[in-house]
Amino acid sequence: MGKVGIWMYQNGGGDRIEQKLVSLLEDLGHEVITGINLRHAVAESGKMIWNEMDLYELDCFFSYNAGEQTRYQVYLYGVLDRHVPCINNYQAFSISEDKFQTNDMLRAAGVPTPDYFLCHREDVERIRAKVMEWGKAVFKTVDGWGGMGMALVDSKDKLDMILPFLNQTDLRFFYIEKFIDYDGSDYRIDLVDGEFVACYGRKAKEGDWRTNVTSGGSVILRECEPEVIELAKKAAKAIGIEIAGVDIIYDRAHERYIVLEVNGIPAFATPEQEAMGLDFNDKKIEKIVRLIDRKVKEKR
Repeated sequence: MGKVGIWMYQNGGGDRIEQKLVSLLEDLGHEVITGINLRHAVAESGKMIWNEMDLYELDCFFSYNAGEQTRYQVYLYGVLDRHVPCINNYQAFSISEDKFQTNDMLRAAGVPTPDYFLCHREDVERIRAKVMEWGKAVFKTVDGWGGMGMALVDSKDKLDMILPFLNQTDLRFFYIEKFIDYDGSDYRIDLVDGEFVACYGRKAKEGDWRTNVTSGGSVILRECEPEVIELAKKAAKAIGIEIAGVDIIYDRAHERYIVLEVNGIPAFATPEQEAMGLDFNDKKIEKIVRLIDRKVKEKR
């Protein structure tokens, strides 16, 4: 029926996820080509060639590999999206990769988010005034993930210590969020094509404030209130993203849920996480297959 390209992460059970995706797509009559890493593609005279194949002939491209992204791969991803339906669509994907742009769009859509401040690196006095006003702030890179590049500042001394270090980096601007008083745990809401897939959480390790697993946090099972699911759906819709993992925390000071991030490549449950009770993989796979099948039919 259609020609579907896939670039899927292989670690943490990703290879098994890919096999199930391929099997279900082939059952629907689609030809599936896997391993399409745009890092190894070239653009030439109106074509994008990978392994002697013109990728513009695809009917859908499913990209799902955060760990091996390169600037070149993402650059071609944006071009390919103009010729072939991509999941996630490149515009929404690029917004989800940028914390400031995500926060800006969510606020415009009425989705509660942390207060933020973005300015040029040389506006030191503005930075100092904002951090002192808030009392506790988190410095972030706009395109970091997994908790990398984040620093908590809760005093003038810490600010004076971190600014010289940041000025030695190649960052041209600083993105800062007001620290939210929360219980050290979050909600991760997985969505596909606007539909709820799963809810689980992460909990920061003792003495830390970051819930990211790569920063020492741990995955936890948790119940999910309808209010949280609806907030996640509103956030995903606001940036127009098809597959999303929306991170939400409870702001104890203002007694409300707020969205921290919208992740464009939320991982499936690993075999270890499945063993502890996270059993949403098959449901997520089925919804992604339906989404791909719809995109192929729309193109044709």
